[in-house]
Amino acid sequence: MKLFLKLLASFVVALVLGVGSALLLLRGGLGGTIAVGPWMTSDVIGSADADPYTRARVAIGGLLALNRSETIYFTAATDSDGEALRMQCTYKIIGSDPPARWWSITAYAADHYLIPNPQDRYSYGGNTVAREDDGSFVISAGPSAGGGNWIPTGETDGTFTLTLRLYNPTEEAARDPSGIVLPRIAREACAP
Repeated sequence: MKLFLKLLASFVVALVLGVGSALLLLRGGLGGTIAVGPWMTSDVIGSADADPYTRARVAIGGLLALNRSETIYFTAATDSDGEALRMQCTYKIIGSDPPARWWSITAYAADHYLIPNPQDRYSYGGNTVAREDDGSFVISAGPSAGGGNWIPTGETDGTFTLTLRLYNPTEEAARDPSGIVLPRIAREACAP
């Protein structure tokens, strides 16, 4: 009986450790190995080369990943200074059109879902963003309305991520996403 209890205890510990470590790995976001400033991507998302963990992370993140020649997905969990994106802070996303036929930037809560807001505003894209005189754009993300392009991040304490999608990227961008110039994410201020 003692041997059975020891085996059962060992099995339970192994099961908890195995499932727990797999969940931590899978819930860690899309991440990737290619960094462009705060933006991260993976060269296997949306490809036949994706390993089972990458496929599971894509499924958990709710991303319907298209082939890399159709879409490149970048995710930012930090600003350009490496600080976590916090819902109670205001950020400026400053850039110009990336090398793609169309693009969008969307904010997501830590649970990978859109951040609920009364404005029903979740993202901006190449055809919806108001532009500066030189063709560049500035998108504000934060808890209170900033004029122009504003993505609400809610009023709760927590973190969020930004996802930048490049639809129909140029061949060069699809081949070497690390060479793309992407928007800067600058923290403006944080509520106490």
